[in-house]
Amino acid sequence: MQTTLDIKNTSIPRIGLGTWQLNGIDCTNSVSTALELGYRHIDTAQIYDNEAEIGQAIAESGIPRSEIFLTTKIWVDNVASGAAQKSVEESLKKLKTDHVNLLLLHWPVKTIPLHRQIRALQTIQDWGMTKLIGVSNYPVALMQQILDETDAEIVTNQVEYHPYLSQQPVLDFVEKHHMFLTAYCPLSRGLVRTDPTILKIAGKYGKSAGQVTLRWLIQQGNVLAIPKAANPLHIEDNIQIFDFELTTEEMQQIKALANPEGRIVNPEWSPQWDAPDQDSQAA
Repeated sequence: MQTTLDIKNTSIPRIGLGTWQLNGIDCTNSVSTALELGYRHIDTAQIYDNEAEIGQAIAESGIPRSEIFLTTKIWVDNVASGAAQKSVEESLKKLKTDHVNLLLLHWPVKTIPLHRQIRALQTIQDWGMTKLIGVSNYPVALMQQILDETDAEIVTNQVEYHPYLSQQPVLDFVEKHHMFLTAYCPLSRGLVRTDPTILKIAGKYGKSAGQVTLRWLIQQGNVLAIPKAANPLHIEDNIQIFDFELTTEEMQQIKALANPEGRIVNPEWSPQWDAPDQDSQAA
């Protein structure tokens, strides 16, 4: 399997570094370590309050900006207030760059018509401040609404996805519409590391449970994963997943671990989530 996913003339590394809850020197060090170890995909967001640290790490890495795939997300307050474009200008200053590679709406916002939110994203894209645009935490119904009401070329939906949470409706939708799913919390905040099923498979390959889980995700084809890690050993571990391949049976065994209580991230502003068994064959 290739280490990148190619879409719209862009090669995106299938494994990136997630940076939620990484702040200050810990964030700078983690990003610096990741870049030294070969990562070329870094994910952040306005609400993470670490864009400046990430910008510093990238600037000091000596790696050409053109070699790094960088994502940030517009926070809901900036969408609701109509300050999306201005907020992205501030993000770019912190990140020490004139553009990001991917810009996402972080969560659905109910107070502004969706087509206006998407138009703001398109305007930012037209201005050259981002190469690609997408959304995060969007159920299929809202993804379909974007297609129905706009001509935006949305490339991804970044959602919580790991063995304990089925995202089949989203997976079906992005595959049908030539998009990809970006998996956050891919290791279920460490829960996979003690899972008997995953550990058994890991033993077969001489890999860790985390590596098997990440391999399961990216082996689905149009899925990327952005595990957060601060420990240099975990950062290195998470990217060493391209030298083995799970069998079809092993893929199914891990998929079968999903359960109705598997969701971890469910704040009060969450949308109505897709039911795993609902009809996801949207037009």
